[in-house]
Amino acid sequence: MANFNQVLNHILGIVFIIIIFSIAYAYLKPHQLHKRRLISTLFLKVSYLVYLLILLIIVYLSTLVRGGLDQVFSGAEFFIFLLVLFAPTIGIFARKLGYFNKKREEYNFFFTAVNLVSIVSILLMYFI
Repeated sequence: MANFNQVLNHILGIVFIIIIFSIAYAYLKPHQLHKRRLISTLFLKVSYLVYLLILLIIVYLSTLVRGGLDQVFSGAEFFIFLLVLFAPTIGIFARKLGYFNKKREEYNFFFTAVNLVSIVSILLMYFI
């Protein structure tokens, strides 16, 4: 039987996932798409939200079920995890920069691919 602290940690972890995902959804507004770049914007936003959900679940499972991030991602895997943690988020924030306005569709598809590669690498590192 689980004690109170373990149950509280699991509840707080789930609440944390819901709050972070809600903030990301409110920031991205995937229901509001660009008229000229409908498909690429949709792919980018949906792939980022799926990436974020999987990342949050893996971090939750790593910290509360498997004993910590350092137990799951050790050595070189931890640095890959950090790269996977920050690259898609930097990509989603940098899309509003003026430099990418003329190349926005290519940018969206590139970071959709980055998000998908990040999802696959997180899942492989966790389950293997």
